[in-house]
Amino acid sequence: MPSGLAALLDDVAGITKLAAASLDDVTGAAGKAGTKAVGVVVDDAAVTPGYAMGFTPDRELPIVWKIAVGSFRNKLLFLLPGALALSAFAPWAVTPILMVGGSYLAFEATEKILEALSGKHSADEPEELALSGPELEAQKVNGAIRTDLILSGEIMAIALADVADKPLLIQAGALAVVGVLLTIAVYGVVGLIVKMDDIGLHLAQRKNAGVRGFGRGLVKAMPITMEALTLIGTAAMLWVGGGIIVHGLEHFHLTPIPVWVEGFSHWAHGVPGIGAVTGWLAFALGSAVVGLVVGGVLAGVMHLWHHRKGAAAH
Repeated sequence: MPSGLAALLDDVAGITKLAAASLDDVTGAAGKAGTKAVGVVVDDAAVTPGYAMGFTPDRELPIVWKIAVGSFRNKLLFLLPGALALSAFAPWAVTPILMVGGSYLAFEATEKILEALSGKHSADEPEELALSGPELEAQKVNGAIRTDLILSGEIMAIALADVADKPLLIQAGALAVVGVLLTIAVYGVVGLIVKMDDIGLHLAQRKNAGVRGFGRGLVKAMPITMEALTLIGTAAMLWVGGGIIVHGLEHFHLTPIPVWVEGFSHWAHGVPGIGAVTGWLAFALGSAVVGLVVGGVLAGVMHLWHHRKGAAAH
């Protein structure tokens, strides 16, 4: 009996050490992968607040929560198993799928630009005006979750690229950690942004003059902040979507577009002292131009299709 118990304890100790080592591997892999995905996280945080605009204050956080739940579902129920399955059985399909997602992002951004230039907003459409508050909220939430699916797909793809050489369980653990932590970070920030004016109103009622002034400043800054986030979010969708397309073209050795964008970035990288910043900005600008062209073509095709469909109906 003693020898049997000792052997069992040794086995338990060995399993514990193995689990601890695996946890360390997961944590390390998640940290490395998550760092490289920060750029897409910034884009996600810039895009999302716009979906909560136009609703009463009491609905803002519930809307953000619904989008966050949808983001968790996107990452953990769809993208995580999908990424692992593609990595194991069809790694060749990852890049084309990402390119389709990037094209969708570019299309969405181009539509926003066309709306801004024409002065016509989606909320002015008769079908949207006919919707009740809950129906419009559901439509906005669904739109945000669709956009999140693409951005989350890019995050998971970046993370997967950094852990592709790890065992399957380590890949799964790292992707799950990245997905959960980044979702909490993004939607925590988004929640603070959409409630900034309410926080400002609360602070403006305090006794301390400095705190009151800060609160009034937050309230006044809110419209400017939301407008800026709308612009940043649109630009982010263009450069992220265009960047996915550029990397996909490069992956398939389809030149010269990737060569032009990389060459522009390399040229801008030569600026003394700030080369890293200007090089990144140049690549983002080149990617955004590609995204705008692709999005413009898709928007043109969609508008033509809707026009012909409407003409056929009459």
